[in-house]
Parts: sequence; C-alpha cells; structure tokens
Amino acid sequence: MGENIYLFMIIALAVLAITDLIVGVSNDAVNFLNSAIGSKAISFKTIMIVASVGIAFGAISSSGMMEVARKGIFNPSEFVFAEIMIVFMAVMITDILLLDFFNTLGMPTSTTVSIVFELLGAAVAISLVKIYSGDGNITHLNDYINTDKATEIILGILLSVVVAFTIGAIVQFFTRVLISFKFNEKPKWVGAIFGGMAITAIIYFILIKGLKGTSIISPEASMFIAENPELFLLGNLILWFALSWLATTFMKWNIYTIIIILGTFALAMAFAGNDLVNFIGVPLAAYESFLSWSNSGQLATEFNMEGLAVAVQTPTYLLLASGIIMVVTLWFSSKAKNVVKTSVDLSRQDEGDERFEPNFLSRQIVKFSIKASENLNGIIPISIQNKINHQFIKPTSYALKAKAKDQPAFDLIRASVNLMVASVLISLATSLKLPLSTTYVTFMVAMGTSLADRAWGSESAVYRVAGVLNVIGGWFFTAIVAFVAAAIIAYVIHLGGIWAIGALLIFASILIGKNYLSHTKKLKETKEEEILKRAESSSIQGVIEESAKNIANVVKRANKIYSNSINGLAKQDLSSLHKNKKQGAKLANEIEDLRNHTFYFIKNLEEAHIGASNFYINAMGHLTDISQSLEYIGKVSHKHVNNNHKKLKYNQIKELKQIDIKLAEILDNTYHAFDERSFEKIGNILNNKQELYDLVSQKISLQVERTRSEESSPKNTTLYFTILLETKDLMTATMNLLELYYKEHDADVKPATLD
Repeated sequence: MGENIYLFMIIALAVLAITDLIVGVSNDAVNFLNSAIGSKAISFKTIMIVASVGIAFGAISSSGMMEVARKGIFNPSEFVFAEIMIVFMAVMITDILLLDFFNTLGMPTSTTVSIVFELLGAAVAISLVKIYSGDGNITHLNDYINTDKATEIILGILLSVVVAFTIGAIVQFFTRVLISFKFNEKPKWVGAIFGGMAITAIIYFILIKGLKGTSIISPEASMFIAENPELFLLGNLILWFALSWLATTFMKWNIYTIIIILGTFALAMAFAGNDLVNFIGVPLAAYESFLSWSNSGQLATEFNMEGLAVAVQTPTYLLLASGIIMVVTLWFSSKAKNVVKTSVDLSRQDEGDERFEPNFLSRQIVKFSIKASENLNGIIPISIQNKINHQFIKPTSYALKAKAKDQPAFDLIRASVNLMVASVLISLATSLKLPLSTTYVTFMVAMGTSLADRAWGSESAVYRVAGVLNVIGGWFFTAIVAFVAAAIIAYVIHLGGIWAIGALLIFASILIGKNYLSHTKKLKETKEEEILKRAESSSIQGVIEESAKNIANVVKRANKIYSNSINGLAKQDLSSLHKNKKQGAKLANEIEDLRNHTFYFIKNLEEAHIGASNFYINAMGHLTDISQSLEYIGKVSHKHVNNNHKKLKYNQIKELKQIDIKLAEILDNTYHAFDERSFEKIGNILNNKQELYDLVSQKISLQVERTRSEESSPKNTTLYFTILLETKDLMTATMNLLELYYKEHDADVKPATLD
C-alpha cells in the first residue's frame, strides 16, 4: 500500500500537469497576443500561426530545468520523500484552481508568482508540522525555508509594476512626439531607424531570454554576447537598420508589421521556453524524486531529498508533448481570448464599452493626475506644448468609430513599442538576475504606452485606472491566496493521506468543470441574444431596415423578462427572480450602450439624411423606456420575495397572468413583424392596443376596491400597483415605438447606407 499511494500521486500529478498546461496557456497568452491582436497588424489566423511556431520552438529549445526547485524556495535536504510529495501535490492542485479562477474572470496573473508562493505555502505548512512534532519553535522555520527568495519575488512584483509602466510611458511619449500618428507619411529612413532599434531589442531578447542555456546557441557565442553586449548591440543596430531601409524602400514592406510579427514570435517563444517549468516543473521533480526513492530501497519517511537540489533535465519528448498541448490550447481556448480582451480593452485608443466600474481610488488618482498635468503645463512654454499637441493629433474618422469592433484598438507604432520595451526590460532583468514577471512586464508596458498615447482621456480615464488597479490587486491576491490555499491543502493531505488526495482531486474536477460549463453557457447566451448591433445607416429607411433585428431582439427578451417576473412571483421562486433581475439589467445596459453611440451616429450623417438622427434618437428613447419599466418590474418583484413579504393573493396572480398572456400576444406579434420585416402588420397591432390598456385599467380599479374592503398588506398593494402602472408605461413605450416605425416606414424607398 505504501508504494501504491505514491504511484497514484505520480499518475495524478501527470494529469494535473496537462490540466495546468491548458489553464496556464489560457492565462499567459495575453503576454504575446496583446499587441498583435490590439493593432490588427496581421490577420488573427497569422497571429496564431506565428505564436504557435514561437511556442513550439520555445518548448523544444527549453532547457527544461526545474528552476523553482533549483533556486531553492525550500531546502530539500530538510525533507524526506513522503513530505516532498505532499508539498508537490498541494502545489499542483492549488495552481490549477487558482489559474482557472483568474481565467474565468478574464484577468491576467503571473504563473511564476503563483507557483513560487504555492511552493512556499505548502513547504511552510509541512515545515511547521515537522517543527511542532519535534518540539521545535517557529524560529527554526529559517532552516527549512529560503525566506530571502520570497522577499525577492515580492520586490520583483513591485519592481515590475513601477518600472514597466514608467519606461513604457516614457518611450511611447517620445516615440509619438518624434513620429506622430501620421507615421506612414514619414521618410523611409525614420521607419528604418525605428525598425533597427526595435528589431535589435527583440533579437537580443530572443538570444538572452529565449535561447539562453539551450544547445541552439553555442557556449562561445553566449560568452561573447555576455562579455561584449555593447559591441553586439551596435553591430545588430547597423545591420537591422540597413535591412529595414532596404525592405521598406525596395520591397515596400511595412516595417512596423515586421516588428510586430517578430515581437509576437519572440515573446511566445520566451513564454514556452521559460514559463513551461511553471506548469510541468513540479510534476517532473516529483517523478524524478519517485524514481530516486524507488531505487533507494529506503522507506518513504526516511529517504532524504537532498538530491532534488540538483538540476533536473527534461526529456525532449516531454517538451515536445507539452508544446503540442500549449499550441492546441492557444487555438481553442475561449478563456485565453477573454484574458487578452481585458488587456486590449484597457489599452484601447478610443472610448467604448468599459469593463470595470470606477472606484474611489481610481477617481482620486485621475483628479490628482489632472491637477499635476495642469501644474506641469504652467511650466512648459506654450509654443512647445503646441508642437507636442500637434504630434498627438489623431486622424479621426467617426464613420470608422461606428464599427469600432472591427477597428484596431491602437496603431502599429504603439504595438511595436509595447513589444520592443517589454523585450528590453525582460532581457535586462534576466541578465541582471532580477525576478521580473513576464506577465507583469507585458501588461504594465501596455498600460504605460496607452497612458502616454493619451488613450485615457476624460471620457475613459476613471474606468481604465480602475481596471488596472483591479488587475494589480489581483496579482497580490494571487500571492496571498496561493500561499494560504497551498498551506491548507498540504496540511489536509498530511492528515488525510490518499483519501484527502482523492477528495481534493474530485473537488478540483467539479470546480473546473463547473467554471467551464458556466463560461460556455455565457458565450452561448451572448451568441443567442446577438448583443444589440449599432446602426450605421445614413437614412431613415436605412435605420428602419437595419434596426429591425434589434427591435425584434428587445421585444423577444422583454416578453421573456415580463413573464418570468409574473411566474416568479406566482411561485415565490427567488432564484428565478434573481436571474430575471440580472437579465433586465443586462438589457438596460445594452440599450444604454446604443444610446452612447448616438454621437457617432449623428457624426456619420450627411445633411440630406439629417431626419435619420431624429428617428434614431426617438427610437432610442422608446427602447430606454421599455428597458427601464422591465428592469423596475424585475427589481421590485425580486425585492418583495427576497424580503419575505406576504405572497400575492390568488386573484392578483390570476389577473397578472391575464395581462401577461395578452401582453405576450402583442409582443409576439411585434417580434414577428420586425423579424420578418413585415412592417404593414404593425397597423393591426396598434388597432388592438386599447384592449390591453382597458384590461390594465380594470385591474387597477379592482385592486382599489380590494384595498378599501379586504386588503391588509401595504407591501402587497404597493407591489401590485407598481407592476400594473409599470405595465402601462411599458405598453405606452412599445406602442410609441411601433407608431414611429409605422409612420416612417416607406416600402417604396430603397434604404440608403454609408459606404
């Protein structure tokens, strides 16, 4: 039984390693996809191919060393095999749960920091067990744990955040001042100089970070680069400047696109070559430990693990298999795309849908920054300010902004600076042996460049700053949770043995499965609801034709939300009412987004089609009224049941169902009229509207009579009247919308649209 438990643990660790690879790539894809996807320099398919080649190359050329164990988070000689296996098991279970949690939220975090603090937490837990079972005290913990390493990692987080953000902002500011947004109009030699510098930085990064310690670079070449970095960089700068000039002048290539392709490849390769050990390093170290113990003939509780301090070389076939898993995950992981979206949205040049709500800290930072900017402007001469401001003038096209989803989040210059600065900082940190996190550097450089590029304007600054604070807070949260969770899991395994391991693995499987199903359901719902599309037509008939699908969508969802409110009240189903309340808020937010688009819609219009703007504004007003009534009905219904107030009486429920059935009939007819573009059917719906108005008025009169004679619950009465009055408002808004479309639609006029 003794050997079987460790064999079971090795098999479990192998499965956990594959799972960790999948969730790890979903998290770290943001490091190398952010700039290429945000700039849309190349097609998404090409980006994925370049990144896949980089990952495969990096995985195969990886030195495959168990870096974390080798660098000594804990002292292996102080532990025996049985204890080390508990540590490794706790680390892998915690790592998968933690990374999957962040991926589900769409937040980038550091796999290096999570693995280090998990090792630290699990090792501390087992060390404390050893200390107290041997009548020691807490001061002996230093014998087991390398506390200097943990301190170094924490300083590395702070250093990554501050240095990457600051350097990114400074380099982007001066690059923009020199090249401006009209970089395509600059002479070829300007692009060639920029290309020479950027490609040199990226090549140096590939050699120092990506291929260091591999068989691809000879020890002599590595020594030459290490001893003569200035000479190596100068030679590269001249070579790449010449090649960039030739490529742009004679071959008409876009140098910025080349930089982005090279940079994406470099970061993907470095990720696979260096971060691979974060996912498979612990299981490999466990496997090596298992082999050493099996061959020793000693008991698991006696075999000392001092041999673990020696570097463990990974077999090539395992690296190749890991590379394949990583590439497949990159192509198919929707969570990876979600994490990338967070980074791209926060660095987007233009306003749009903001993912994060502003908080007190983000508001104070923005206020302080505005004051500081005003004070700085008082020092700099007006003439210099005007010259700088001129370089930051963006070529604006509001017609393009209407299709913001299809446009780059930022331009090629910013994407190139992101990749160049991240490459330089990571290379420099590696050569100086500073523990900078690749995730932190790439993310904070992107945030710094977006700030310097004036992407965080008064319209979006509080949201973007709040987003960055959330992500940074998440990083420190990672470290704390990784430490605590790994320590608890290690102690549970120590107490429960194989039964605890089995229970924890089942728990992890259920949780990851639940997160996956929840994430898939969200994606499916988004597709099914076809999030309301922004109108881009330039005439009334064009807007009618284009927005018909939106109206059909709103009416269908309105019908469902109203019915769910009535049914939820009838059954006192709090869970159903809670979901329904969220659906009402979601619809209201989407319509609010359409209203925010009004500015761009009006900018698109030519004078000949100015009537379309009035139609669009009125339609948006009626849609807003519909969503507000639905949201309020959903909210008060949920609140009533949640507060355990008296149930509605049988007669009240019966009357509400009568209204619901009649309203459902009208909304269903409306849905078909818009979905099938049969606008002539609207006349029949309008002719029958009085019937529902009369029905609602009749129910109000009945409730007034009931309240006078028999009703004893004020809350009950308030809820009932609220629903009836909001139903009336809902009907009025719906009929006003129908009248607007019925009056303005002309089947003989062909809809005009924007080019």
